[in-house]
Amino acid sequence: MRKLINSTYITLDGVIENPAWTSPYFDEEAMEFAGMQTDNADALIMGRVTYDGMSAAWPLQDESDPTTGAAYFNHVKKYVVSRTLTDPAWNNSEVLQGDLVEEVRRLKAQEGRDILQYGYGSVTTQLVKAGLVDEVRFWICPVIEGGDSVSTPLKDVKAAFELIDTRVHKSGVIIVSYRPKAS
Repeated sequence: MRKLINSTYITLDGVIENPAWTSPYFDEEAMEFAGMQTDNADALIMGRVTYDGMSAAWPLQDESDPTTGAAYFNHVKKYVVSRTLTDPAWNNSEVLQGDLVEEVRRLKAQEGRDILQYGYGSVTTQLVKAGLVDEVRFWICPVIEGGDSVSTPLKDVKAAFELIDTRVHKSGVIIVSYRPKAS
């Protein structure tokens, strides 16, 4: 069965939106880890807000430069969770139809590598509640941004996780990886 891995950039104060603040920290170590993630994944799943942001940015990046990741993001299979989007324009994108939990169970049961999810909002909330997220990776950046925190949409979500990895980068970024704790 494929693993669903959530990978989210987050500030010290819990902000995840508009992660332009990650740029100073995306050094060689971060590129190496990000490359490992994408090498191990052959699909992305995202909510509409994440899709809108990524589909506006990635097609403008240089696919011939392997350090941008553009070739991966522009060609990997992308699943979008949306009630309003019907015909996504970004290459290799598909809107998931029907019940999200059932659709993700179906995707995880298919042959393939990991499924990556970036961002942590309502889609993740539903998938955590359903026990479908196999791992969460928080890229904690040493900045305070101000604004809504990652916990804003998670008021009624309770889940326990166990630490499986910690990476400390020279830039100050800490990547912590957790998997759901066995009941």
